[in-house]
Amino acid sequence: MKYLLLIHADEKLDEAMTEAEMGEIVGEYMKVAEELEADGRLVASERLRPAATATTLRERDGELLVTDGPFAETKEQLGGFYIVDVADLDAAIAVARRFPSVRYGSVEVRPIWEMSEDGGG
Repeated sequence: MKYLLLIHADEKLDEAMTEAEMGEIVGEYMKVAEELEADGRLVASERLRPAATATTLRERDGELLVTDGPFAETKEQLGGFYIVDVADLDAAIAVARRFPSVRYGSVEVRPIWEMSEDGGG
């Protein structure tokens, strides 16, 4: 089953880190990604640009509203994601708990609803 692992953290904490500290954290993510890729569990992963670079779309009463920035102001921002193909939720949690952001942010684990499931596409 595929799971989306959403990496959330406070971007201000990232900005306050030294280059060496950030290098250590990125290295931890890379190590997990390399292991997942080696055994075929990694489907995709990407690091996202800061939330301030986002563009949010809403349509209300037939009018398209385009605004700069994220949908909502939050303490933690979405910084990246991994899609993994693992046996079950426990296996997805085992992967997610290895990411550094569990120590200073959060990792949201969500099952992917495959479009071919339940007539979804």
